[in-house]
Amino acid sequence: MYIPPAFKDDNIESIRGTIRGARLANLVTATDEGPVATPLPLFLDESEGELGVLYGHLAKANPQWRVPPVGDALVIFMGPEAYVTPSWYATKQETGKVVPTWNYVAVHAYGQVEFFLEPERLLDVVTRLTNKHEGSRAKPWAVSDAPADFITAQLRGIIGVRIPVSRFEGKRKMSQNRPEADRVGVAAGLSASENHDREVAPLIPVPA
Repeated sequence: MYIPPAFKDDNIESIRGTIRGARLANLVTATDEGPVATPLPLFLDESEGELGVLYGHLAKANPQWRVPPVGDALVIFMGPEAYVTPSWYATKQETGKVVPTWNYVAVHAYGQVEFFLEPERLLDVVTRLTNKHEGSRAKPWAVSDAPADFITAQLRGIIGVRIPVSRFEGKRKMSQNRPEADRVGVAAGLSASENHDREVAPLIPVPA
């Protein structure tokens, strides 16, 4: 990932926060047949290894796990993102020398991917994933709510994914390279925007 110095995020807690907040990741592996990618939910076990271990699962019918990977796998996590119009910049009125851009948060995680079939390990992964995404619901669903034989049958249709992380790349492109007046304009514009644009606004570093 191309990361200019102003946008580099090498704070491990910030990186872990982006991963925890991402609902869906993209697992990319290089193979002799070309790159293969699968969107899937993953969680980071921060207690394993120096940087943590990513866990998830693929459908057994997905060919990605059958093709030997070349080198490390790449996992892409996206955080908040939003289009930035030049109309929000004070510089537009001053010189007109502005263009549109996109603000976003992203983390790339690298590591050797391992695939596994053991039912007890698969049950642990799906249980932890379920708890992560159901935990905030008023009436969370649990894996144990389904009949045990049904869950056993479902586990036969998936492959576990384990990726010990060897390195992270973090990027927070939040208008840090713009003059203060432009950043104030971007923050105000995003705050007034609809939907997810509002999530990015508090992340704009506007000096007090």
